Amino acid sequence: MFASPPPNATGSSYRMTAGGSAGRSSVPGQGRATGPGRISGRAQVSGVPGQARPFDSPAGPGGGGPGGPGGPGLPGDPGRRGPRPRWGRIALVVGVAVLVLGLLTSGGLWLYVRGLDKDLARTDPFAELADGRPKSVSGALNILLVGSDSRDPDAPINEASKWRADTIIVMHIPASHDKAYLVSVPRDLYVPIPENAKAECGSGERGKINAAFAFGGLPLAVRTVECFTDVRIDHVMAIDFAGFKEVTDALGGVDLKVERNITSIHKPYRKFTKGVNHMNGAEALDWIRQRKQFPDGDFARMRHQQEFLRALMDKAASTGTLTNPGKLNAFLKSVTNAVTVDEGFSLVDMAIQFRNLRGDNLRFITSPHNGSETINGESVVVSDREKALGMYRAMAADTMDEWVAANVAPTPTPANGG
Repeated sequence: MFASPPPNATGSSYRMTAGGSAGRSSVPGQGRATGPGRISGRAQVSGVPGQARPFDSPAGPGGGGPGGPGGPGLPGDPGRRGPRPRWGRIALVVGVAVLVLGLLTSGGLWLYVRGLDKDLARTDPFAELADGRPKSVSGALNILLVGSDSRDPDAPINEASKWRADTIIVMHIPASHDKAYLVSVPRDLYVPIPENAKAECGSGERGKINAAFAFGGLPLAVRTVECFTDVRIDHVMAIDFAGFKEVTDALGGVDLKVERNITSIHKPYRKFTKGVNHMNGAEALDWIRQRKQFPDGDFARMRHQQEFLRALMDKAASTGTLTNPGKLNAFLKSVTNAVTVDEGFSLVDMAIQFRNLRGDNLRFITSPHNGSETINGESVVVSDREKALGMYRAMAADTMDEWVAANVAPTPTPANGG
């Protein structure tokens, strides 16, 4: 049911140029790139041309869509590398927003929340979508969160200030509204990508899931995610993490624990000393970007991002912030400046949904996968189809509580960063 990629497809990285006004990195455009400048990168399938691999068969991994997680569900090999975790930065936004929105609504500050809602940048990722989308579940919500760091110093020079889908998360809020599940989708997950947002799920070729953003902006991204998961996306939030420098400064900085003396690999080459460090926005953002100096690389960066989240949440929830109108306003304004949402997104409605949520009600899960495989020189992540299918079916049926209880080990609470 899914089309096999042509034997002469080429692989490349997928990036999307940002436009818009200064100060806010715009989300990817909604048109599909064409002509000489089109980004054509699709990972090749190795083997004899015309010979089907196991995951090219309709009976193999990859439902017809909507109908189940696509992508190669190949058995795991001992030598495979796991994908690098990318969801830590979105946790910063979601965790802080959940906490503060809940506190604001419990305090009755509805008019203030309405004012913030008007400040949000908006786009319409659903206008171009085809009919036959997955069904919605009464009371439950699924939000697609995509994130990029428009000022990431590790990005190639020719890709500076470009929007890259570095982080992809499907956030599921059950009808009970008492918790939220955030499912991280590896950006290199190898899935069928429809030809365009109106096309059938099996109409395109296979590629890394973040290629959908480069090829067709948010509309194709939504279509691709819905085809892969068979879960209806109700809202979209695009986040530029570079804006969190201002978020941190609005709170007067945060205290973070540094486990070893290191020198930043980024200019101006800051020195971080072992112990608790009070950091402003630039320092904190620099710290949570570090990974090459640590044996566990991206896992260390993920851990630092979680600690940063906790520090931000503690600072945002402190009486020094909530009882200081100027400080609270600066903090919330800086958050709204860092995000773009869909036309139907209502901050007031979200505040109602989140009013009973706190940081310890957020559960982070990674979409089940079998690690990485090199396909014609391109490293991709392959989906564990059986487990992924079970999880996304549970999400679509709003039975994630039961699925998590049966399949996911409890996650220890991250150590306090300060």
